[in-house]
Amino acid sequence: MIIESKIKEIRARSREQKSRGIKTALVPTMGSLHEGHASLIRAARKSAGFVIVSIFVNPTQFGQDEDFERYPRDFERDKAVCLDSGADAIFFPDVAEMYPDGPSVSIEVAGRMTEIMCGGRRPGHFRGVATIVGKLFIAVEPDIAVFGQKDAQQAAVIKKMTKCLGFPVEIIVSPIVRESDGLAMSSRNSYLSPAERASAPLIKQSLDRAAELFEKGERSPQHLKQAVANSLGGSPAIRTDYVELVDNASFEPVDGPLDRPACLAVAAYIGKTRLIDNILLGE
Repeated sequence: MIIESKIKEIRARSREQKSRGIKTALVPTMGSLHEGHASLIRAARKSAGFVIVSIFVNPTQFGQDEDFERYPRDFERDKAVCLDSGADAIFFPDVAEMYPDGPSVSIEVAGRMTEIMCGGRRPGHFRGVATIVGKLFIAVEPDIAVFGQKDAQQAAVIKKMTKCLGFPVEIIVSPIVRESDGLAMSSRNSYLSPAERASAPLIKQSLDRAAELFEKGERSPQHLKQAVANSLGGSPAIRTDYVELVDNASFEPVDGPLDRPACLAVAAYIGKTRLIDNILLGE
């Protein structure tokens, strides 16, 4: 397992592979790796001959009252997941390496895509995401980058940034990996108490209820969203942050009858932990 902490070193590794005609894939992560991340690494392995996993808890995508300091960090465990999943290298920089002059330069993706859902609830979040992913693309120079469908809005923002800035990187979005009870795998699941964890599967169950209505012919965005909200409202342990139905490509809210592929997304608090999930309709 190759481990590099400096941009010039990981870039040299990537360029060495390209000089040999080997494609390089990047899997950007904030560590605390689980089977969901492992699935991204395996997806990268299918598309590239050399797979780099970046592990960097990015401070610029956390709000003032969010969990940057307590975000779980376990590099030895992360290294084992990378090795078992088929990664070739880990890029493990510190904050000074990625932000040598502090967060003085940023990438802004403007428009409705970043104003709704998590963008509206977490001001500046997607600026931080776009900035660090752009920095990683410049540092690693990958041919391919793999992201998870669980963070669907993030994936849409990164696709737009990549296209608009002309990064020569193919973006692959890999399906959500779930626990046996349906809960989407997330590093933040570790924050849940046993009682909170027992309530968490209701998030996916609420989405499934809407999917059932869609399969039966329901096309009203309001009715589909209300089905999710009603299901979540049945648990006193869950506080709904948002339920949104958006175009799967543009991430514009769907207002009229649903006649195109869409993403039904939810964010909810269980205790102090905020979890997100989504399903695709019409695909």
